[in-house]
Amino acid sequence: MNVVPDTSAVVDGRVSERVEDGTYAAATVLVPEAVVGELESQANDGLESGWDGLSELKRLADFADDGTIELEYVGERADGDARSHAYEGDVDALIRDTAADRDATLLSSDVVQAEVARAKGIDVEYVEPVARGVVDELPIQEFFTEETMSVHLKTGTVPKAKRGALGEMRYVEIADDPTDEAQMREWANSIVDLARQSNEGFIELSDDGMDIVQFRNYRIAVARPPFADGFEITAVRPIAKTDLDDYEFADELRDRFAERKRGVLISGSPGAGKSTFAQAVAEFLNDSDYAVKTMEKPRDLQVGPEITQYGALGGEMENTADSLLLVRPDYTIYDEVRKTNDFEVFSDMRMAGVGMVGVVHASRAIDALQRLVGRVELGMIPQIVDTVVYIEAGEVHTVYDVATEVKVPAGLTAEDLARPVIQVSNFETGRPEYEIYTFNRQVVTVPLNEDGGEAESETGVGRIAKQEIEREIKSVAHGHVDVELKGNDEAVVYVSEGDIGTVIGKGGGRISDIENRLGIEVDVRTHDEKPGGRGGGSGGDGRGANGQGGQVGEERGTVVTPEITSRHVVIDVDAGVGETVEVRADGEYLFTATVGRGGEVQVSRGSAIAEELEDAIDRKRTVTVVPAR
Repeated sequence: MNVVPDTSAVVDGRVSERVEDGTYAAATVLVPEAVVGELESQANDGLESGWDGLSELKRLADFADDGTIELEYVGERADGDARSHAYEGDVDALIRDTAADRDATLLSSDVVQAEVARAKGIDVEYVEPVARGVVDELPIQEFFTEETMSVHLKTGTVPKAKRGALGEMRYVEIADDPTDEAQMREWANSIVDLARQSNEGFIELSDDGMDIVQFRNYRIAVARPPFADGFEITAVRPIAKTDLDDYEFADELRDRFAERKRGVLISGSPGAGKSTFAQAVAEFLNDSDYAVKTMEKPRDLQVGPEITQYGALGGEMENTADSLLLVRPDYTIYDEVRKTNDFEVFSDMRMAGVGMVGVVHASRAIDALQRLVGRVELGMIPQIVDTVVYIEAGEVHTVYDVATEVKVPAGLTAEDLARPVIQVSNFETGRPEYEIYTFNRQVVTVPLNEDGGEAESETGVGRIAKQEIEREIKSVAHGHVDVELKGNDEAVVYVSEGDIGTVIGKGGGRISDIENRLGIEVDVRTHDEKPGGRGGGSGGDGRGANGQGGQVGEERGTVVTPEITSRHVVIDVDAGVGETVEVRADGEYLFTATVGRGGEVQVSRGSAIAEELEDAIDRKRTVTVVPAR
């Protein structure tokens, strides 16, 4: 009799069981190399099934040594790609082919494998799988008390737990001795088996080295080598269940949700009570006759049976969103909105007209809103999120209203600088606390003071304005640049005397352009004019060394013919390396430059001075070079 066992039969010890009871006396057991490879892979991943299977092969080898059976290893070993796709049947197919080629009986504890083999005309003996590690309760249940939020176990360390009231958690040791690997492996396997066998649990995610289990109200992460450096189990559960009446602003928030479908971000630090508040919101909406669904990965919100909890369909939340749009919920609770893809799905569903409540990690209320910046178009943010609720220590700490207004941002004065501004206002006082808008191609978040003006802050418009002025000036100046802000609408720029004309530009054009874009008046001076400098601060408007907007004397200079390349405008100069020269067009000053190696002045194309030079060339103006004074 020839017998080919598959992986499930070897792991369950069904072959040696039949040898011992005489069923397979004098049989030839043909073990496919594909089975050996799969068991080795499982053992390397720290799975108990792999070690059990290898122990069974050792028992079969002992029977062969005693002459009870004949044992052969046959067939081809599955390659890495086949083993990684074992769940798709690649390894099972190799095992079936071995049984068919050897005209042997296939022994299996896998009902699908057995049925496929029968359909292909292979003789099959099916045996029920062994109930491995069956337990009725969570094996680490003993570590949880009424005030325990999470339990943290790892090989070689003393078990710990987070215990206490929301916002007052303590990370404490809950045992005297470290846990050894054998105990950790037993707990890990029992937890996973319990989730598979119990109708109160399921496996949310299973991958090499990591299982995410949901059992009752416990979310358990089980990590194994080589993914982790040792066995680790982290079990988390909610320690409070609340309703909306337990929070500040309960009446106002109820009215707000009932008024119309909203876009809400619930934010806070880890463990602050965000999900607990989200559950209260979900229950209120359900009781208010709204159709409510959830999107979770993993699914651990503690909501009533009327609220269906959806995971990631096919591993992708976009697929879940597509399905939900067919279900047509009034509100969807999205726990948690974390990655760019999550924000995009949240935004798409909100723009489709679904009320959305998203749970977001953030250390400040405004940070939750800023996580949308750059992920969605700035002007769409108030249409996606109109309310931000910040939770701290289990309480509603701050609620923000989010709206758009076309206005001149705080900190700017020119009326022609009006633009769409996102105003973030305190829900309780109605006072604006932040403004978000585009400033010179950058998105800035400006905190406001109690009067609605810009507050002193590193995120304010002043810092951005200073950076923009420095960037513009440093692109043309050769020496040191120092920018000093004088209030919200005035700045002084200090440069070296030789850079004055270059910085101001032809007819003061460059400085005027900066002033118009930023809404800030810019006064250009030399370093000697800076208070405390060598010049003692003699004043003057700094609009050029001779007070003529950068216009210099009438020296004729040397006529040159600039060459335009793909990256530079190049001027051959009859001067020594390192000398400073002025470049003019029809006698009008353009810029000052230092002669480089080869007697050339190179100006990068795309810069402001290169554009002026190219314009002069296009208009066939005479370009000359004179030594700088």
